[in-house]
Amino acid sequence: MAARKDIDGSASVPAFYGKELRWKREAAGRTLQETVEGSYFGATYLSEIERGQRRIPLELARHVDRLLATDGFFERRCADVHKARRVKHAEYFAHVVELEARAKEIEEWNPTLIPGPLQLEPYIRAVVHAAYPREAEETVKAKVEDRRERAWLFEDAKGPECWLVMHESILRQPIIGNAEMAEQLAHIVTVIERRRVIPQILPWNGQAHPFMMGATWLMTFDDSPPLMYTEGMYSGQVIDEPELVAQYTSAYGRLRAAALPPEDSLRMIKKAAEEYENGMYER
Repeated sequence: MAARKDIDGSASVPAFYGKELRWKREAAGRTLQETVEGSYFGATYLSEIERGQRRIPLELARHVDRLLATDGFFERRCADVHKARRVKHAEYFAHVVELEARAKEIEEWNPTLIPGPLQLEPYIRAVVHAAYPREAEETVKAKVEDRRERAWLFEDAKGPECWLVMHESILRQPIIGNAEMAEQLAHIVTVIERRRVIPQILPWNGQAHPFMMGATWLMTFDDSPPLMYTEGMYSGQVIDEPELVAQYTSAYGRLRAAALPPEDSLRMIKKAAEEYENGMYER
C-alpha cells in the first residue's frame, strides 16, 4: 500500500480546512465512505477536499459539522474561502484555476473570445471593460495580472497538453485596434509554433456542431476522474458526473471533426494577423 501523503495546511485555505477535516474524521473513527453517507457526495470527492484539491461545498460542510459535531467549524470555513476567492479570480473560476494546475490534458472550446491564457493586456482590458464598465483601474490592472499569470498553461513546457478549438469569428472581430490585434494574433502563432498547443478553427460557415453556445473546458488528470467546466458571462459550473462528462467528451470529438485541421487553422491565424497589420479591418 502506498504511503499516505501528508497535507501542508499552510498552502491555502482549502488545504488548511482539508487537513483539519481529515484529523476530525479520523479522530471520530470514521472512514471516507462512512462520512459521506447521507449526503449527495462520494468518498473520492471528500478525499480530494481533505487533500486541498477541492473546495468544500456549503451543503457538505453542514453535513460534516452535524456528523462530526464540529460546531459549525466547516460551514464557517466556507465563508473564509469565499473571501479568499475574491482576492484574485472570480469566485466561480477560482476552483478551475486550481484544477488547471493539476491537469494532464485540457481541451477547450471558445465561441467568442481568445482563450484567457493566450490573451495579451490590450485584449484583456477590452474584455474586462466590456463586462465591468465601471471597474476601477486598480481592479482592472489586477485582473490583467491574474490572467497573464495563467499564460504558463500554454507556454510552459511542463504545462498540460492543450487542444483548443476557436470559432473563426474570434479572428474577424477587432475588439481592439488593428496593430494591437495583429500583435495579439502573432502572439498566438508564436505559442502554437512552440508545439505546446494544438489549434483548430471552426469556420464561420461550418456545419452545425454540439457546442453552439457557451465556453467549455474538458480536463483530465493523472490521479482523479475527468471534469468539465462551462462558463457564461458572470457564472461558471464544474461538472464531475461521469456520464455527463463522457457525453460532453464525445460531443467535443464531434466538434473537432467539424473544425479545420491544425495546419490550416494556424495558416488562418497567421493570415488574419497579417491583415490586421496591414490595416485591412476597420473598427
